[in-house]
Amino acid sequence: MKRIGVIGCGVMGSGIAEVCARSSLEVVVHEVNNEALEAGKRRINRSLDRAVSSKRLSEEEGSQALGRISFTTEIEAMADRDLVIEAVTEDEQEKVAIFTLLEKVVTNEDAILASNTSSIPIMELAMATQRPEKVIGIHFFNPVPVLRLVELVSSLLTSPDTTAKSLAFAHDQLGKEVIYCKDRAGFIVNALLIPYILSAIRMLESGFATSEDIDTGMVEGCAHPMGPLALADLIGIDTTHAIARSLYEEFKEPLYAPPPLLSRMAAAGLLGRKTGQGFYSYQG
Repeated sequence: MKRIGVIGCGVMGSGIAEVCARSSLEVVVHEVNNEALEAGKRRINRSLDRAVSSKRLSEEEGSQALGRISFTTEIEAMADRDLVIEAVTEDEQEKVAIFTLLEKVVTNEDAILASNTSSIPIMELAMATQRPEKVIGIHFFNPVPVLRLVELVSSLLTSPDTTAKSLAFAHDQLGKEVIYCKDRAGFIVNALLIPYILSAIRMLESGFATSEDIDTGMVEGCAHPMGPLALADLIGIDTTHAIARSLYEEFKEPLYAPPPLLSRMAAAGLLGRKTGQGFYSYQG
């Protein structure tokens, strides 16, 4: 893999673009408009600046990484990519629309079309194309430059060649730790993590304990790096809600059902760190 395309330059897309550029790959990032594109550029700049400040990168390495990333609002720029990674919002209709479009504009017949989805079955995305054998899930974790894990998700139609090339990309080129999982909603990590977060939200919603005490209990009592409600804020309330809905739709098990409080917060735009208010306030 030499030429990488990233669709979406939000929290996840910008992180994916950064780690690819830091691994000496040539990256094109697409966003829907110039405003979103500029926000993505600033996000990548800030992240690289932090890496330089903390001595994880030299100034020269940071500058070179940034120089390997180009930004565009033209989806046709994906035509010659070896690998295109979709990293838009966790919405099945929007992702299907992206894959339908990529089918038309990616003219490199050997290109792999990947999704960074947290929970949507890869088969749903693969069938939006005429090359389902080239479609795979490559699920990174936030923050992408820091967390080493990648879930590799092959559908029933993903070819062994696509899986092997994707493994080589994630493990050999990016230096990520790769785990394999079957194509089921939530994959491995979120199928285990989301019910835990939802249980914490139900506990808060019932008045059983405060958010601070719930999180302190899990940090100090179980040695977790952060509590479940703070983690939901980091993931994004909207993303947590979308993953829960996807899991519940597939399995119809009560533990996956979004609690009313989570649904109301998502509807109100109280999305956690990204908006400055979720279970905790991040303003000022």
